Parts: sequence; C-alpha cells; structure tokens
Amino acid sequence: MANKKIRCEVERQRKNKTVLELDPNGAEVAEDGLRLSVSEELCGGCRMGRMDLTVENEELSECHNLEAQLPVRLLLPMREAPTDITALYMFSSWWSRPAFVRTAKEIPDQTQVALFRFADRFGCFVPMVGDRFKAYLTHGTDTELQLVLTALYAGLSELHEPLYLYAEAQSVSEAITTVFTQLARVKNIRLREQRRLPEVFKRLGWCSWDAFYTDVDERGVRQKAAEFAEKQVPVKWMIIDDGWLSLKDRLLYDYRPDRDKFPEGFGRMTREIKSSTGIEWFGVWHALMGYWSGISPDGPVAREESAYLCRTAGGRLVPDPGKAEGFYRDWYRVLNEQGISFVKVDGQGTIPLCFENTMPLGEAAKGLHSALESGAARMDGAVINCMGMAMENILSRPATAVSRNSDDFFPKREGSFQEHLLQNAYNSLCHNRFYCCDWDMFWTKHPDSAKHALLRAISGGPVYCSDRVGETDPAVLRPLAYKNGELPMMDRSAMPTADCIFTDPIKSGYLKLQNTAPYGNGLTGGGIAVYNLSDHEITCSFAPAEIEGITVCDTYVVYDYEEKAFRTAGRNERISCTTDGGGCRWYVILPAVSACTCLGLTEKYVGFTAVESIHETADSQIVVLHETDTLAWVSEKAPRRITVGGEDATAKAVRDGMLISVPLTEQVGRTVAVIEFESKGGR
Repeated sequence: MANKKIRCEVERQRKNKTVLELDPNGAEVAEDGLRLSVSEELCGGCRMGRMDLTVENEELSECHNLEAQLPVRLLLPMREAPTDITALYMFSSWWSRPAFVRTAKEIPDQTQVALFRFADRFGCFVPMVGDRFKAYLTHGTDTELQLVLTALYAGLSELHEPLYLYAEAQSVSEAITTVFTQLARVKNIRLREQRRLPEVFKRLGWCSWDAFYTDVDERGVRQKAAEFAEKQVPVKWMIIDDGWLSLKDRLLYDYRPDRDKFPEGFGRMTREIKSSTGIEWFGVWHALMGYWSGISPDGPVAREESAYLCRTAGGRLVPDPGKAEGFYRDWYRVLNEQGISFVKVDGQGTIPLCFENTMPLGEAAKGLHSALESGAARMDGAVINCMGMAMENILSRPATAVSRNSDDFFPKREGSFQEHLLQNAYNSLCHNRFYCCDWDMFWTKHPDSAKHALLRAISGGPVYCSDRVGETDPAVLRPLAYKNGELPMMDRSAMPTADCIFTDPIKSGYLKLQNTAPYGNGLTGGGIAVYNLSDHEITCSFAPAEIEGITVCDTYVVYDYEEKAFRTAGRNERISCTTDGGGCRWYVILPAVSACTCLGLTEKYVGFTAVESIHETADSQIVVLHETDTLAWVSEKAPRRITVGGEDATAKAVRDGMLISVPLTEQVGRTVAVIEFESKGGR
C-alpha cells in the first residue's frame, strides 16, 4: 500500500453506510460506533495486510452489526500503478479464468489473484480467506485496488482477519511462489510437492460422464471395459460419474447405487471386470453435500447419519462442517465394500450457497474440507476435488493432491477448446502451487482430439478419456501412456511462457506452454507447446531459456514432434515456429551435454522421460529405458552398432544426418539400449 489514506466503507444492519478514512500504519480510527484499523506487516518475503474491526453496540439498544453480503469495502492506494495486470477471477461459483487488463479499475469482480507487471519487476496480490471472512478484488480506480470482504453471515460484530498477501520479484514465477509458499504456512496446508499423488492417478483412466451423462448403468460400464480389453487400450481405472446414486427429488436418498441401474450394487461388477480386463481401480462421483442440493430428509442416509448432518438457514439437509467426518467415513466404508477405491467430489463451490446465514464462510469451508479428507483416509486420500476453485476451497484442503483446473470439456460445444485451453493454462500459474491439476477428460473421437491429447500429455496431472461405447481411438491414446497404462508425467502443470502471461492469446493469436520432466542422470528436460488460436497461419518464436527449471547448459537439442526433425540451439537462441490456423506444435527440448543425445521414445509426447539413466564410454552410450518403442538419438558420432534388449537392431536403424531412429515394437518392462560409435566418428 502507498502512504495515502485508505477509504473503508462499512455496511451494517438497520444503519446507513459509514465511510472511514485511515492511515495504513495500524493506527485505530473510532467513529460512528466503529473501531477500525488496517495494518501491514512483513512475513515470509510478503507484505500481509490485516483488518481489525469492532462494532460497538450500546447496551439494551438495537444492534447495528455487519450485513451478510458485502459488509466491508476497502480502497487501497497503490504505491505504483502497474503497466499490465492479469487477473484470475471467478466467472461462476466453481471456476476461474484470466482477464488481461491495464488498470485496477478494469479488474473483474470476484478476482482471486492479480499479477502485476511493472517496468522493472513483477507482483502477485492474493486476497485472503480468514477464519470467518473471505476477501476478493473488484473494480478499483486508476490508483487504488478495491477489496471486498464477506462472511455471507449476518450479525457479526467483530472482524479480525488477514486481508491479503503481496510480494514482488524479478520474475512472475518468483512472486507467485513467494506468496503461495506463505499462504501454505498461514493456512496450514501443503504445497504440491508435499502432497502425495495416489498411484491410481498415475495411470490412464476413463470417466462415464461424456459417454453416458446421467444414463450410466452396469451394462454400459461393462461394455466399455470390454472395449478397452478388445482394443488393448491400457486404461487402468474407471469413474462412474453422476447418474449412479439413489435419489429422491434430486436429493441423496441412499448410500447404495440406484437399483434399476446397478441391480446388484457395484461389488460383483467390479470384481468381474477386474478379473477379465486390465482395469484395476474403480471410482465414483458424488457432490460435496451428498447430491447437488443435499440429502433427502426421509431416506436411509438421513436416518443413519443424523448425528453428522445439519439443517441450513435455507432449509437444506447437508453434512455438518463440524461433524461431517462420520458422514464421509460411513459412506466410503460402504463404497469400499463394493469395490470402490477412490472418489471424485464435485460441487465444492456450493459451500457459500448452502451455508449463507448458517455459519461464516471461512469456518464452513475449513470444516467440510477437513471432514472430507479425514473420511477419505480409508480411500488412501484418492480424491479428485472438483468444481472447487474458489479460494475458500483451495485454501481449506489439508492434504489431498488432485484438483480440477478448469470448467468441463464440452464435446458438443463448437469452439470450446480455446476457452478450455485458456482456463487450464492460466489457472495453473497459481493452482499448481498447491495441487496436481486435473485438466479434465476428453474424447479421442473428436475434431480437436489431437490438441486435447497433447494438452493432457503436458498437463502434469491425471489423464482420462470419456468416449462413448465403441468410440475410443487407441491411436490417440498411444502417445499418452506406456503399454502398462502408466503415464509419462511431467513435473508440474504446463504454464504459459513468461512473455505470454500478460498477453491475451485471443488477441495475439497464439499461446506457448512450457513444462519440464526428469531426463536421464539427474537432468531435467522440457518442452514447449505452441497453440494457434486464430483461423490463419501465425509465426512466433521461443527459446530453451523460456522453460522454467530446465537444466542450464550452453546447447540444447530441439526436437519437432510433428516433423520428426531436430535442430540445436543456444539457451537464449530464438527458434521460429509457424502453425496453421487452429493448429498446434510440440517441441521436446533436451540439454545437449555430450556428443550424443538420446531422445527417448519418440512416439510418446513426453517419451524422453522413458530415459531412466545414461552411461557413456569413449565409444558407446548405454541407455536404460522404461519400456521399448521407437527410439531415437541425435549424435555427432556415426553409429557402428545398436543393440536393444541384447538383440542387434542395427539393420532397423534409419539415419537422417545426425538423427538416428530405430523403429521398435512396444514392449512392457525396462530395456537396455546400447549405441556403439565408429572409432573416428563424424557428423
């Protein structure tokens, strides 16, 4: 904050709005029955704002406590106006998206994160969620940020809450990291690297939603599992999405599946599918409140779980945030007995809708998420958190690893790919700091399937399709998974390159995404995906240095996945890329630390992660591979002999200058490949 007056507007019950002005130094202002101070302190490399507000009601007089909806607004003067702002705002109760603006007065309502670009530095501003109140940004002025606080609970007379965290740094990433690391400390939740990703989400999966929507039944699930087995698609898990629950008036009635759709429950079906196909895990969908609007008051769930439920001010019967651990524990015990080992928990953004005027927002969110995660311990923490990108959700989950990163994939909505791409790319800038981000399911039989497949490959999160029965295309999934269904996952979520963070890709026409993954002996490789969002050909450029976290070296091998061609480039050397309208390109970029660079399995998008170790001698290179598939090297030395798994593969090798490719059949299991060189070598 600048050393200027802060303006504060307070809305109270049965009283006109009060406007106060105060200094940003912690000095208290007492006026019109209010005591207020706004202060700022340094902590963890950030500036943390804080508000203390007390309503002083007179004894035996009518109370004028805080309104429920928007009791407090603050106009915070900025020390310096940024040149550009990228705001991540809630466009619905569930999802956030980016807005690219120039001034604080253009910041959208419900903004949760604001990234600032100055002439010589960057900033990250995050409004806080406290024990009771939530803050968010809305339209400010040319020189002031406007911060709104709400508890969605009327009649509170005190507010003692953090307002925001703000940090500046020489890069956007550093500023974001500083703020979110401190957020984790303040809220006592884990960073992404401290969360354990359950094994199921490291494998290829399928979800019933876009295949059946709410018409899912046992017959359809069995047919889809049989299709995967017949086509030898290595899907290892299935989610039975919305449509399986026993409902009454669109409320959860019974824990057990709908008897018309799953006559014998899940037990026999899950056992038989596991024994006859490659499916190893089953999960089910449910809403955080049981179903979208809660629990039927006259069903078995209401009777058996009454100790863990509460009636909201709006009349809904829902899990009680202070007691709901028992509700989820009992439900998941029933599901476990039926062969269900993980859950997708949807509708998490309903907390403010359900608990308005029942309990303060911060308290309700913390209680429900803690209860869910305690109950999910019997699921080994295998939870996909969904429809929960509001900050009260993000900052309330203690340990679960996976969180959906965007609105749905809409297979029948023409032109929806652009919005899907933008949400996932820009949400990841911050969401990735806490979670393994889920970029949602997709169809392999779809006009945009190739673009979606690449997006999932570089997402760093779960990968699952949702094709209808008979429509899965194995060729689209082959580059995404090993033959045993394991995913060659990247280190984190793919994120925009630094030069794209403050530029609207719809206007520029393109978006570049970057990510990293392990490569060989402790090295880190990476890649850049270029998406053309226009309807005409566009040329842009990139450099290896744009990949945050790639091994630093002088020279890199840049492999064009589409063209099956390579070039070398210096760390800061610009590489031109031309893409057709609506197209995309993928470039694998590896540190060239020797005269021979193994590209790994070139039929996989991220096939370089298959290179587990490399050992070099004077006249050979020995590579341990995760499994066998088409293998390639870029070598300054001429190859004399190539063996894979002890068998001579020299005759299969195709050489195009320094690019050596060996077409091989996919085989499960580690393989040793050896390339021996001519004694004198040569280009």
